[in-house]
Amino acid sequence: MLFCIKQRLSVTKHKTMANEKSVIDEWSVRDLEDGSSLTITVVSCTELGNQSQPGIQVLYMGNTINYEPLIVERWAYQASKKGVDEYLLEDQSWMYYQDQFVKNYLVLGSPLKAKVEVKTRSSKVISREYALPFDV
Repeated sequence: MLFCIKQRLSVTKHKTMANEKSVIDEWSVRDLEDGSSLTITVVSCTELGNQSQPGIQVLYMGNTINYEPLIVERWAYQASKKGVDEYLLEDQSWMYYQDQFVKNYLVLGSPLKAKVEVKTRSSKVISREYALPFDV
């Protein structure tokens, strides 16, 4: 004999806030050697990371770097161990060539900042900084 037991589950509805993204900045650096360009997009997010806290994303060449409280706290700790105020995120940067690169940094201080440096073969280093919407 087969018995089926039905249980009534009470489901509570939680208000969830949708992640709202807005572009803070978008810029390109052109390489006159071959006509290509490196484009950087910086996006503000209301929910980022495991704790759904505000943060920013830096997008370039198909890569996305999330500046959210948990990872930034870890990067800040690593920067303090090295004794630097600008911590180069080597594994989040594109530095295959010396004459063209995209370097991403965490800049310590108040406020914390994300820094992006871009260089093409025919340009100087162009750098921009973005304040992070949190402290660690």
